[in-house]
Amino acid sequence: METSIWKGPVDGRVRVSKFNLEGDRQSDLTVHGGADKAVYVYPSEHYTYWRIQLPDADLAWGAFGENFTTEGLLEGQVHIGDRLRIGSAEFIVTQPRLPCFKLGIRFGDMDMVRNFLKSKRSGFYLAVIREGHVTEDDPIYRDDQQAKGLTVADIVNLHTGESNNQDLLRRAIELPALPDNWKVHFRDRLKDKP
Repeated sequence: METSIWKGPVDGRVRVSKFNLEGDRQSDLTVHGGADKAVYVYPSEHYTYWRIQLPDADLAWGAFGENFTTEGLLEGQVHIGDRLRIGSAEFIVTQPRLPCFKLGIRFGDMDMVRNFLKSKRSGFYLAVIREGHVTEDDPIYRDDQQAKGLTVADIVNLHTGESNNQDLLRRAIELPALPDNWKVHFRDRLKDKP
């Protein structure tokens, strides 16, 4: 089985293309990658939690398969549709990560998939709006924040069923940046389907 989940820090300038980063590709394009999941972001703040939960695991940056390990971009504060600029590249937040079995393989524990989703520490995917280059020291600018939209955490809560808020489901299916497969899933849960 092929997987690209093992990642680590990279020095220097890296090219960002529409579908991934130079030197990094998704192995199984049926569930990973594509325009809506070109780049995976994981907050560095979550590593503290995981170091407690997984005391014997090697948790260097990139351990969760992320392309960017960030600071200050948490799921409850980042909205679907927020636009970010890093280096000369521009991105839009599209969706949370739903872990697959390969996360369990990465950590040698198939319960990791369930525990990851239960933790609400999903990270999120970016689509590339403008190709460019990034380096590890580039600041992240939030150019367009969808403050009245739904956060990544809202989408996770809707997906896991912890929220069946019909108003939030309706708002989710109206989000231009949220991929269609999410909208179909949420539309199916509406009591009064449009």
